[in-house]
Amino acid sequence: MRDDRNQTMELPAPVRQIIHRLETAGHEAYAVGGCVRDSFVPGRIPDDWDITSSAKPREIKALFAHTIDTGIRHGTVTVMLDHVGYEVTTYRIDGEYLDGRHPREVRFTPSLTEDLKRRDFTINAMAYHPDRGLVDEFDGLGDLRRKRIRCVGDPRQRFTEDALRMLRAVRFAAQLDFTLDRETAAAIRELAPNLKKVSAERVRAELMKTICSVHPACLEMAYELGLTAVFLPEFDACMRTPQNTPHHFTDVGHHTLLVMQGVSDDPVLRLAALLHDIAKPVCRTTDAQGVDHFKGHPEEGAKMARRILRRLRFDKETIERVVQLVRCHDERPDADLRSVRRAMVRIGMQAFPRLFALKRADMLAQSDYRRREKLAQIDDFECLREQILQKKEALSVGDLAISGRDLLEMGLPQGRQVGEVLAALLEDVLEEPAHNQPDYLRKRSREILLNREKSL
Repeated sequence: MRDDRNQTMELPAPVRQIIHRLETAGHEAYAVGGCVRDSFVPGRIPDDWDITSSAKPREIKALFAHTIDTGIRHGTVTVMLDHVGYEVTTYRIDGEYLDGRHPREVRFTPSLTEDLKRRDFTINAMAYHPDRGLVDEFDGLGDLRRKRIRCVGDPRQRFTEDALRMLRAVRFAAQLDFTLDRETAAAIRELAPNLKKVSAERVRAELMKTICSVHPACLEMAYELGLTAVFLPEFDACMRTPQNTPHHFTDVGHHTLLVMQGVSDDPVLRLAALLHDIAKPVCRTTDAQGVDHFKGHPEEGAKMARRILRRLRFDKETIERVVQLVRCHDERPDADLRSVRRAMVRIGMQAFPRLFALKRADMLAQSDYRRREKLAQIDDFECLREQILQKKEALSVGDLAISGRDLLEMGLPQGRQVGEVLAALLEDVLEEPAHNQPDYLRKRSREILLNREKSL
């Protein structure tokens, strides 16, 4: 066992406390995995701390007052200290993987080395002890220095055991700005179809960690390795779709990668950037001059985005927000207050900050053709929106100077008509905000009702 005593890292006091208590009772214990990796990456701070130990689950539970049986079948117990959980897992050897996802059984082992052998990548297979220092059997520290993702042992075996590890390799490359070891990449290309065995929920989690990383364009790596063909074939079509138009300088897929890189790491924005042009391959036409057109791609893209996000088991709220941005990303309302008010109502107030960010990133990922004019249109739109908000102009029925109760007091019978009259009043006020006065709206309500009676 290689013992790198010279490599030091700081363990939080609760982690040291857990290790000390386990070892005082006669067991081995080390911090392990991602927390060790991140401690040796400049600028990264571990999100959580995991501990591995020779102690069996029942022995761990006996040593601590508050524990949770997180995954006790697989040897994991969560120890609670000061309302924070620390996972403690018994050294183990995974049995045969029958479904490409889960081991049929796990066996506990007294050997730390055997436990580290089963882990996915060398950078995740390091352990640390406050006295004995770093245990790095597979040169994970060297791979960190080389900025390389490399499997522990045979990559084909690692990926056959759990196919999700292939997508995790891309995710770590994106998060850390690393490259893939040659043999690791070759194994992914060979075994990529096995990713279909993995649940949509697990794929979704890795996809989001990848596209919300500092380097979301690493999704191209997943494409080149054949992974997106399994869970996002629509993106593969984008990578193969040229854009022969003055407005673009690259294909749809690479444009998409640039847009993702150009927005913040907000999950809704990154998903909208990923999917904003997803329908271009199916909407593409080429005219007699050889110029490509993509008419209707926002609306068709909204439909495709909904299907894709449902397929990947996203929650309803995320789906609705992303679909709305995809549908509206190419809208260009006239730069006047009336048009902007109506756009704000149609698109929805909450969508606008994200929409502006998406539109700017979209424009900046296009060619220079008319770029200044396009960006000026977005600036004008945003400026007009700010004016409307500052004036507190009515943009919903709730903003009107009279309510449904006022209409009932005027004699309007309770029912559907109340909502219809309020909607008509809002239309009036959107045209002319100065009309949002109680006296005018009461008078206008009577006119609306009178006109309806005449038409019956």
